[in-house]
Amino acid sequence: MNQAIYKSIKTLPPLDDTIIKIQQICSDPNGQMSDLVNIIQKDPMLTANILRSANSPLYGFSREITDVNRAVMLFGIATIRGFALSGAIKKTFSMDLKPYGITNEEFMQIASMQNALIFNWYSKVDRDLLKILAPASFMMEVGKIIIAKELIENDKTPFFQDKLKHINTPADLSDLEVDMVGISNEDVTAKIFEQWNLETEMIDAIFYSNNPDDAPDHIKPCAIALKIVKNAINTFGKLTDENLQNTLALLDTYGFEQAAFIEAVKKVKG
Repeated sequence: MNQAIYKSIKTLPPLDDTIIKIQQICSDPNGQMSDLVNIIQKDPMLTANILRSANSPLYGFSREITDVNRAVMLFGIATIRGFALSGAIKKTFSMDLKPYGITNEEFMQIASMQNALIFNWYSKVDRDLLKILAPASFMMEVGKIIIAKELIENDKTPFFQDKLKHINTPADLSDLEVDMVGISNEDVTAKIFEQWNLETEMIDAIFYSNNPDDAPDHIKPCAIALKIVKNAINTFGKLTDENLQNTLALLDTYGFEQAAFIEAVKKVKG
């Protein structure tokens, strides 16, 4: 691994107490939503973030949500955990995504849209898998923050951006990252999650999201779902006609019916 990137990962601060408590509830088979609500209500920033997300048109809820308890019931524990981890990213990292040709705001919007798409889609496909997919979909591009930092510090941004003009898929982008800094976004993200002691299932789902066929059988469904979502929404485009054409072909390849996915896309775009 690129030693500068490895050092950046190893020196990351630990997750804050709120996130750790949320993690404990999510990993406890007897974890209660009421306990989760109590923790959230003690963190005004997290409360505001969850309510703002709950009222975002991305999720397609028909009524305004003003109560955290109601938001937790609608989203479920796993998605709330994703919101919390997303907030941790904002606190932990100094972001500059210039090498990728996007702003910090666009980067966070991509993460929100990826999560909204997986939530709206898998709520109809396999809600149980959202315990992995909901937080993973929020976080699967995080490695780009550290890769961008490495590119900027080594004056590789212009060369990276020039190469970027000639590719248009997440898999090709991962290959470019490896060529430029010796490691892909998926690998960096997996290493960050290992540093934070997050679950192996979520780490592996992201790690194999470019090549789901290589994943262990119990991880493969999640890796496939993440691959489909990041082909629909990524740094090259967010639910563009071209992205959707390619994504519908992937749905056919992996044996998914298109109806539930198309309905989820409509909600996110609507």
